[in-house]
Amino acid sequence: MQVRGKRFSILGAGKSGLAVARLLKTRRAKVFISEKGKQSKFEGAAKELEEIGVEYEFGDNTHRVLEGDYVVISPGVPLDAPILKLAREKGIKILSEIEVAFDECEAPVVAITGTNGKTTTTTLVGEIFKKAGWDTFVAGNIGLAFSQIVDEANSAHRSENSKTVVVLEVSSFQLDAIDEFRPKVSALLNITPDHLDRYKNYEAYIQAKYRIVENQKGHDIFVYNHDDENVRNCADTVNIRTLGFSLNEETKQGAFLSGDDVVLRIGREKETLINRNEIGIPGPHNLMNAMAAALMTRAMGVEFEAIRETLRAFKGVEHRIEFVRELNGVKYYNDSKATNVDSVYYALGSFKEPIVIILGGKDKGNDYSQIAELVKEHVKAIVTVGKGAEKVEKFFKEMKPIYSAGMSMDEAVRLAKEAAAPGDVVLLSPACASFDMFDNYEHRGKVFKELVCSLK
Repeated sequence: MQVRGKRFSILGAGKSGLAVARLLKTRRAKVFISEKGKQSKFEGAAKELEEIGVEYEFGDNTHRVLEGDYVVISPGVPLDAPILKLAREKGIKILSEIEVAFDECEAPVVAITGTNGKTTTTTLVGEIFKKAGWDTFVAGNIGLAFSQIVDEANSAHRSENSKTVVVLEVSSFQLDAIDEFRPKVSALLNITPDHLDRYKNYEAYIQAKYRIVENQKGHDIFVYNHDDENVRNCADTVNIRTLGFSLNEETKQGAFLSGDDVVLRIGREKETLINRNEIGIPGPHNLMNAMAAALMTRAMGVEFEAIRETLRAFKGVEHRIEFVRELNGVKYYNDSKATNVDSVYYALGSFKEPIVIILGGKDKGNDYSQIAELVKEHVKAIVTVGKGAEKVEKFFKEMKPIYSAGMSMDEAVRLAKEAAAPGDVVLLSPACASFDMFDNYEHRGKVFKELVCSLK
């Protein structure tokens, strides 16, 4: 893609918008940022844009956006936004931030997507590469924007005798506007209904996830969940090497269980990697995440011992079934990253103790029938919070005691504490997005943890 001298209109002045603006400025492109939010919420961003010489507007996406050769969208901008419809009518190319960053990146990219497990798997893959001595850059839908690490990754990649890799967590929103984005190794962990408030139907969401493989070819590799029918269907359509992971059957190429041993078969090589009980992150969902991470890194040439050592040592990521504290015999867990029903399904299956669960937030078209049996079996009481509370209460009111916290996480924690007894678990696993009350799921989780730690 020709960048120098071209005009780029960037929608969104958040983390990825600012990062791609900086990257494009270093490539001598003409850059303009348009943000629908009020400038009062973006004072730091406005100051930075002035410092690097980028023109901007706040409060609306005006026709100035249409003066660019390209429009670059942040993940939060839906493809059916009115300004994008106008851009298409004018024949302006619409690109994702990860597309621009990929075009400028010289280092090999491995990319992970899926409804659940992306952050855990991406972090784990990064830790394995680091353990093996690679120059490793973890970015995307986790922590840093891809555009933020491109120049540093390129510098490392050019160093003599360096092994460099960029590990990306990629959301369906980021995949919506790719063009030539082509990871060397990609992984699709699972697909379950999510973001149905943004996609017209479930099939559209599935197709968005499939895009992670659409440009792969030659010696590229696709790691996939053999136990997930939707993911398996994707693997059946590609013309590249595939490595499947399964808890239920022996895969021809990939990872599978032999008793409690995780076995990898890649090419003619077949070796027992690790006993499942040695893996530091518990639960069948994390076993699948570990299998995916092992396949991705082994496919890139990482030695078995580095994979084994990391799988033993890795204890998970913040906001995903994260132990906070024990008070009066009650254990408190932060699972704020559970922004859909499928995540809650795995969380509920991770405990044997009675659970007081905090549910609610910004509903994304949730179907709670998926967790009904687990709620009946494991849940003692439900505390509802946020705008999605009414839907939660309507579905579960005949099953379990329900306590409403309104729009207050403080009240939710207080009610959960009152409902719990020694030996119980209090679990924040909302099944909803956080944007009705918080900046993001990290913000929600941190507030929850602070409130729990302040309990007396």
